[in-house]
Amino acid sequence: MSYAVIYDGNCNLCANFVSILEKYDRGRQFFYVPMQDQETLDIFNISSKDCEMGMILVDRNNPMSRWQGSEAAEEIVRRLPMGASLIAAYRSLFPLKAMGDAAYIQIRDHRYQLFGKRDRTYHTAYPVGCVARDNSAQCHN
Repeated sequence: MSYAVIYDGNCNLCANFVSILEKYDRGRQFFYVPMQDQETLDIFNISSKDCEMGMILVDRNNPMSRWQGSEAAEEIVRRLPMGASLIAAYRSLFPLKAMGDAAYIQIRDHRYQLFGKRDRTYHTAYPVGCVARDNSAQCHN
C-alpha cells in the first residue's frame, strides 16, 4: 500500500518532518506532495482550502480514505515499525490525546511564526506527483 502525504512545503517544521520521514521510509509506503502543488492536489480532489486544516494523508489505493491534521500525523506514525503500539497507547490516554490535538491546532495556525517559512517550497525525492501524473518532467528532487 502507498500513501500520499500532503504537507506545507513552505513550512520549516513540515519540511523537516517530511525530510526525516522520507529518509526513514525511502518511498516504501509514503510519497509526498507539497500543498503548493495544486496540479497534483487536483488529482486527489483536494483544494487549497482543504489544506488549511493541516497535513493530509491519503490512501492511494482508496483515495476517499484520508486523514487530516493530528489524525494524519498519528496515522503516519502508526504505519511505521512499532508505531501501532505507540499510537494505540497514545490514543488510549484521553488527556494526552486531547492535548496533542490542541497542540497540533496551535502549531498549525502559528507554524511560520514558531518555525519560520522557507524561501522555496520543499520538494522530496519521492514526490507523488510524478507517480500520479507519470511525467518525469514534473518530478522534483
